[in-house]
Amino acid sequence: MQAVLNYPKIAVIRPQGCLNAANALAFERDMTTALAQNGISILVVDLAAVESLDSAGLMALLSTHKLALTLGRSCRLCAVAPTIRIIFELTQLDRVFEILDGEAELAQT
Repeated sequence: MQAVLNYPKIAVIRPQGCLNAANALAFERDMTTALAQNGISILVVDLAAVESLDSAGLMALLSTHKLALTLGRSCRLCAVAPTIRIIFELTQLDRVFEILDGEAELAQT
């Protein structure tokens, strides 16, 4: 479903397709596992290949974000397509998540 890349102190998860009730639990588990690794301070979720996102997918992201804050770590989103970004804007979650524009901004992290 997704590739996990590890940079020093940064874990990157790249989900693909639809993030919905059918796979939200597995998606959240993958993010939690990546975030819980020793030495990881930032989890970046690259949404470039995500075609759709429902409330279950949003809840998985939000739960992981809350866990990151509890652990003193960070959960960021990058490469969010305009069709997905509007979901974050409508729910005002764009104020909760740090949303990076893409790989160039990730490299500056």
